[in-house]
Amino acid sequence: MPLTFLAGVRVIDLGQYLPGPHAAQILADLGAEVVKVEPPEGDPLRRLGPPDSDGTTAAYKLLTAGKTVVRLDLKSADGRARFEDLIARADALVESYRPGVLAKLGLAPERLRALNPALVHASLSGWGYGGPYALRAGHDMNYMAVGGGLAVSGTEERPVFAFPPVADFASAQQTALAVCAALFGRERTGKGAFLDLSIMETVLGWQGLNLTAAARGELPARGQGLLSGGAAFYAVYPTKDGRFATLSAIEAKFWRGFCEAVGRPDWIARQGEPLPQRALMAEVAAQFAGRTLEEWKAVLDPADCCFEALPEIAEVPGHPHVAARGQVVAHGGPEPLVETLLGLRVDGGPPPARRPLVEADAQAVLAAWG
Repeated sequence: MPLTFLAGVRVIDLGQYLPGPHAAQILADLGAEVVKVEPPEGDPLRRLGPPDSDGTTAAYKLLTAGKTVVRLDLKSADGRARFEDLIARADALVESYRPGVLAKLGLAPERLRALNPALVHASLSGWGYGGPYALRAGHDMNYMAVGGGLAVSGTEERPVFAFPPVADFASAQQTALAVCAALFGRERTGKGAFLDLSIMETVLGWQGLNLTAAARGELPARGQGLLSGGAAFYAVYPTKDGRFATLSAIEAKFWRGFCEAVGRPDWIARQGEPLPQRALMAEVAAQFAGRTLEEWKAVLDPADCCFEALPEIAEVPGHPHVAARGQVVAHGGPEPLVETLLGLRVDGGPPPARRPLVEADAQAVLAAWG
């Protein structure tokens, strides 16, 4: 069943590509009515990547599910007028343009607030509305770099970036959280708000521990920290069959359980060796290389030592725990789609259902909104 926490809340999604649309989709999953406003040619994500037989990419379909899509030309007087009518009736706007883009269209934050003083306007840009980088182009990797997300990630040889794009998805979640908080505040004050959020600063907000360690001269080199590749008990190891095992036996009891399960009690006392533990890691790696992943599962699954086999991505939906939780929904056919629902269960229920994508006329939406 769909959630109803935000039932009656009207959200306009003016985002493109990933961060803004994902933020709006989270709000839709929580029960809001989300209308995605696209230019006449549609969101560029419709064409970014190999298209399905209908000419639209799977990425667009996945990120737009749960919304009603209308197309408006905001460069035309008629398109702007209809958009302003939507704004006047909306509770929240989520957009992901560079600062100043909407102002050039005559839709600056001040104009939108004048149309609807109770509007919660969330602007998720790359760098934020102030500072020398405000108008600079960028993508996930750039924001991760400047925000500190790449500096200590990876190997000793080079930084390694993650996929799916961490900053994009994380900033979308932060935006949805900020919108919910602002809507809650509006219930008390009756006033809307302009929310200046940036993808880079979402990443920067995680860096307190690393920045403090760096300021004290205690930050390990990349690939040499406790949780960044320097500990034998917190690492990914290849197995005999070319698969991978993850081990995160940080606590002494888990490390002991692992050592005993693999028949190496002599390793127990070595957990406290200085980082990076290259010699110990080499011995553990040699141990893992001696058996297949399935053989290691038989040995270590019962040991309760923070071991997990690393599934290939196509194997994730069939993992017994993932399957039991019901968050992954596969839509079959010649061009299958695999949705991942919001990871939330209320009062013992399943993850909230997500409505399909609906295309509509802006005038129809305005009539429904009254």
